[in-house]
Amino acid sequence: MERIEWSRSEKYRKRRRKKKWWIRGLLLVVLAAFIVSGYLFAQVWGALAGTYDPLDQSDKRDGEATLDKPFTILILGTDARRETSNWRADVIMLAAVNPQKKSVKMVSIPRDTYVKIANTDNHYDKINAAPYFGRPKVNSEGPGPVNNTAQTVEDLLHVPVDYYVKVNFQGFIDVVDALGGVDVNVKFAFSQAHFGGEVIPFKPGPKHLNGNEALAYVRMRKQDPRGDAGRNERQREVMTSLLDRAVSLNTVTKIDELLDAVGNNMKLGIKPSEIPKLQSVYQDIPKENIETLQLKGENKRLQYWYYMVTNEERQRMSNIIRKQLELEPEPVEPWETIPDQNTGAPQGSETGGSTGSGGQ
Repeated sequence: MERIEWSRSEKYRKRRRKKKWWIRGLLLVVLAAFIVSGYLFAQVWGALAGTYDPLDQSDKRDGEATLDKPFTILILGTDARRETSNWRADVIMLAAVNPQKKSVKMVSIPRDTYVKIANTDNHYDKINAAPYFGRPKVNSEGPGPVNNTAQTVEDLLHVPVDYYVKVNFQGFIDVVDALGGVDVNVKFAFSQAHFGGEVIPFKPGPKHLNGNEALAYVRMRKQDPRGDAGRNERQREVMTSLLDRAVSLNTVTKIDELLDAVGNNMKLGIKPSEIPKLQSVYQDIPKENIETLQLKGENKRLQYWYYMVTNEERQRMSNIIRKQLELEPEPVEPWETIPDQNTGAPQGSETGGSTGSGGQ
């Protein structure tokens, strides 16, 4: 009887020891996870903190914007290969996000769009020249390249611009490569050279692109029968694919590459502490609730080629975005739509708006 009781007691002690080791092992795993995640968080925070540069408060909104209520993000792709104050806006997209409705309306603004540049004496030019006219070197009271671009977009559509993401060409390439590439569906055959000079052929059908290929894919427009409209559609396609990959947990394995790409080639108008919230908002939005909008206009030759948008079209787009932001519709400020030849883009390429029929 004593032997049986001892045997049971010994088995109980062994089970307790196993249970303790199992609990200790679990605690060690959890502790390791906290250490690793803390290390990654410190890395991410350090990299993002160096990229944070907020916009000026928009006069098109009462109070500060938050991620809990409808907000906008301006996405800028620059033609620079490194961070510099002298850049042109090659890609301009405005995303209006409504967290409650779980929806996004995204509009691409062609870089040749004829606009009244903010913080100038009624100077009209291509919108990709807005950064130039915001530089303190050019305008002693200039708000800076990003702010001037954001304010020009605000005046074009009469909506607030709350946040922004700006990435240069090299950063775009690095981010695409760090995320493992992007998947696209090529609509027609064309070829386009990338920065290295190599000509990349694109054949119709599904294609997985690396960074250089993706940049060539989104920049081409001369061979597109739809011109800027076709290029804008490809930009939105790649941007959506990148966002999907960026919110994936698999990106943790690419943290070093992503941090290098972000730290060296990107600026953010959103606090690093709000990035997880932004990620959560995006993850909650179904794909079918992401709508792409086209800013309708026509190409017109003046001193150079411009994309002309009527005041009526500006009003139509403004109404759509303001409704998405749950703001009451308001009239846009009328702009001239048949410009004087003397108000065209200034001579020289430094302004970024005067390069013939529109570059690549």
